[in-house]
Amino acid sequence: MMFNFEVNQHLFFALASSDSRPLIKAIKDTKPRPATAQWGHFLRNHDELDLGRLNKKQRETVFAAFGPGEDMQLYQRGIRRRLAPMLQGDRRRLELAYSLMMTLPGTPVIRYGDEIGMGDDLRLPERNCARTAMQWSTEPNAGFTKSDKPVLPVIGDGPYSFQHVNVAAQRRDPNSLLNWMERIIRMRKEVPEIGWGDFSFLPSGTPHVLAMRYAWRNNSVLCVHNLSSEPQEVHLSLRDGDETDCTLVNLLSEDHSHPERDGRHRILFEPYGYRWFRICGLDYLLKRSAA
Repeated sequence: MMFNFEVNQHLFFALASSDSRPLIKAIKDTKPRPATAQWGHFLRNHDELDLGRLNKKQRETVFAAFGPGEDMQLYQRGIRRRLAPMLQGDRRRLELAYSLMMTLPGTPVIRYGDEIGMGDDLRLPERNCARTAMQWSTEPNAGFTKSDKPVLPVIGDGPYSFQHVNVAAQRRDPNSLLNWMERIIRMRKEVPEIGWGDFSFLPSGTPHVLAMRYAWRNNSVLCVHNLSSEPQEVHLSLRDGDETDCTLVNLLSEDHSHPERDGRHRILFEPYGYRWFRICGLDYLLKRSAA
């Protein structure tokens, strides 16, 4: 597996600018890969968010949105924050970001702690600020260690402290980020088209909305994301003639889409809204071809 840094950096530019076009170009540019390899997609890792593949203007846009302070930046090219504080703890934007990552062509990779929305400690030097101990519970040292002096201190104050953000509490909350993450991972496993299929982009009528279609073994799915803080109405037309009369079955809710008389789907997206649609119903196992 190879990590796709080109797409990763342009994904953050898309989140910062609400513009999907550079991200679409990066995905297309990195489509070629060895037949025996797979792209790995991630949002954050143990290092800083490297923005070296963006041009100067794009880099400044991402810095302004997600790391405006000098203590948030590293090596003049990266942001050393975790994802949740970068997105100001906004649950809508966190879900959007992870839904985007889960629907990119390849294998999604989640870094420890991001499944519960862990924060960072900017008082720690360099990359250590985002390498604090996993927050398991409200027990001493977040339940990570019984040592009186862990190698790195746990986050013990503020909105991202282990008293507020921990696994034990989120496991008991059906609406927590942790339980949402479990559900989205389970659904991702049920949509092999994303990992194995060929992809194309559908015109959405606005750069704020990214519409990506996957086709594999006689089945198709459509993943649509609104990158904007404003609601967006889009008109989507399926290109395959056999699908023009098909219902788009929402895999994450009961909000399905039926085609209008002209065959197009008119869909209203809430701010930072996203949809995973299976095209033409849920009988995909019966329709799946052998190769």
